[in-house]
Amino acid sequence: MCGIVGYIGSKDIKKILLEGLKELEYRGYDSAGIAILQNNELKIYKAVGKLENLINKTKDLKTEGFGIGIGHTRWATHGKPTELNAHPHMGEYSYVVHNGIIENFKEIKKELNDVRFISQTDTEVIVHLFEKYLQDLNDPLKAFKATIDRLQGAYAILLITKADPSKIFFAKKGSPLIVGRDGEEIYFASSDAPLIGHAKEVHYLDDGEWGYAQLGEVVVYHGDRAIDLDFKPLTLNKELAQKGGYRFFMEKEIYEQSDVITETMMGRIKDEEIEFEELDQEFLHGIHSIKICACGTSYHAGLSGSYLIEKLARIPVMCEIASEFRYKEPILQKETLFVVISQSGETADTLEALKMAKDAGLKTLAICNVDNSSIVRLADRTILTRAGIEKGVASTKAFTTQLMVLWMLALYLAQQKGIDPKKISRELEAMRKTPQALKVDPDLHERIRRLSKRYLHGHGFFFIGRDIFYPLALEGALKLKEISYLHAEGYPAGEMKHGPIALADPELFTIALMPKNLLYEKTKSNVEELSARDSTICAISPVAFELADDFIKVQNADHYMLEYYEMAVALQILAMEIAIRLGNDVDMPRNLAKSVTVE
Repeated sequence: MCGIVGYIGSKDIKKILLEGLKELEYRGYDSAGIAILQNNELKIYKAVGKLENLINKTKDLKTEGFGIGIGHTRWATHGKPTELNAHPHMGEYSYVVHNGIIENFKEIKKELNDVRFISQTDTEVIVHLFEKYLQDLNDPLKAFKATIDRLQGAYAILLITKADPSKIFFAKKGSPLIVGRDGEEIYFASSDAPLIGHAKEVHYLDDGEWGYAQLGEVVVYHGDRAIDLDFKPLTLNKELAQKGGYRFFMEKEIYEQSDVITETMMGRIKDEEIEFEELDQEFLHGIHSIKICACGTSYHAGLSGSYLIEKLARIPVMCEIASEFRYKEPILQKETLFVVISQSGETADTLEALKMAKDAGLKTLAICNVDNSSIVRLADRTILTRAGIEKGVASTKAFTTQLMVLWMLALYLAQQKGIDPKKISRELEAMRKTPQALKVDPDLHERIRRLSKRYLHGHGFFFIGRDIFYPLALEGALKLKEISYLHAEGYPAGEMKHGPIALADPELFTIALMPKNLLYEKTKSNVEELSARDSTICAISPVAFELADDFIKVQNADHYMLEYYEMAVALQILAMEIAIRLGNDVDMPRNLAKSVTVE
């Protein structure tokens, strides 16, 4: 996820901006840049790759005396990671940095038909739109307000202009932005970490807030109304700041899912249909089946996706574990679309499976979180999940965003086949509610934390579910194994009587996924069989289950996918709280690595 910094004052502007960007490296990025306005002269420096490349480019730059500056680390969404696509983006006399996605950038681009755009990004329209309004209104503040009123989507914006060289203009909607101060000096950042050691107090901007800052003054509006600022003392712990106050990065990433899933969907849900810039009818022409290949958590997302694609698009799908696929002498047919899924884009087994598919002449599609990774470079097409960097080894937001891409892909394929628009409309309605389903309820978290103390012993866990909830059971079991080191297995609920039920006793814990909207009675019957053998039951469902020893109630009962996402959050929290009680390092579990780059 991209990072933003800004500064107004008389200290070494270059140093403050570069140090601030250094503090944002943990968020992940593929390019970086700074723009400085000093003595009415605008200077810009950009570099692809690590921040060290930008530092080397600016080694001869001197920035003593008063000035203003903005900086940015970019994680590519629109356009490849190149210097032209890196921020800040420039107009004739203004620069802008932006986090988020401008959904209507194509429409704005058409309106600005006399402007020569030099990047592939959505961000560049902001600075050109601002300069157009500035010509019309001859007032930078009014021009900035007119600009943000035209933007649809999510954004945190900093803009500087020679038309008013003492000010930084800012706006926030759906993407974090903080303003800090120390005496007359003003600072901006997208998280606390760059501000520590500089700003003494901060104001966390709310959605819809915008305004300008100059030396010794910050003016904030909500709509047309000026508002009072609520400055608070800033924490002095940089690691805590990076974690956003959470105990672990994993916990922070669980809570982030509601926001990042919005970024995954942004620009792809258009009115009553799904639109992928990355795909077209020609690419999908002649495709009669799909093979999904992945490892670990990505495999569980892929297996869930196989249920969705068959259910919604009526296309046969096979999902395979990449490490097995490589050695089974698979039959590969050219009318099969080969889909690989990887958080890092460097997973060795998945990469080798992709090479096999390419060698066999199949069309290939990557679902990945890291642009310009090996898998992305090799695949014919890529859909980025836009989850931002995931520091916790046990994947959370990567899983939920991968599944969102697969759900959207299922609907996209359904559209191509001309399947009932009413059915697609119902799915889209549920999809738009997903951020709310992923939002962590503090009361739910506290309940799970309290009941977790009952699940620290015993001889193992069964996680059970049916249909698409079976892959979720697999994922719930994997999360618990990874960070608690307790034995857990995921099973299809209907398979219990075919052997596993022999293990049932009070020391066997069953985590039962019981969605109201999908095979509830069948699953209930399977859980009753386990309860009759004295297995300890923890039911996760919107419907109270009288035989459960513990019951975790989910609220979203309108659609099976909303139940799925809320249950996913509950399973992640349960695994984390059990691991914390056992005294484990949740972010760095033993024997595991974030990116598996060997067989």
